[in-house]
Amino acid sequence: MTKGSKADAEALVFEMQVRICKAFANPVRLKMLELISKRDYTVSEMQSELEISLPNVSQHLAILKAAGVVSTRRNGKQTYCFLTMPEVKHACQMLRDVLRAQVRKGRRLVA
Repeated sequence: MTKGSKADAEALVFEMQVRICKAFANPVRLKMLELISKRDYTVSEMQSELEISLPNVSQHLAILKAAGVVSTRRNGKQTYCFLTMPEVKHACQMLRDVLRAQVRKGRRLVA
């Protein structure tokens, strides 16, 4: 890989990271990721678990799908949601571990 193409690839990775971080920057979407990291959920199960409207579930799923971290599949009348890669689960767990460490040390994020 040449120096220019390596820099281009690195720039692309940063752009993708921004897209994923923006997708993660919502409590509802983080809860969705937490749920489907345990098992595949139907859209209706997710709606019930999150206690939000179906259009709201669809909007959040669309953002997660556009970021490439969630996918869906149909089985009859049901639409199932699942993580596209197990690394997403690990990334979320690692971030929560960092935040728990901050809380233990008395460092809370300022809003």
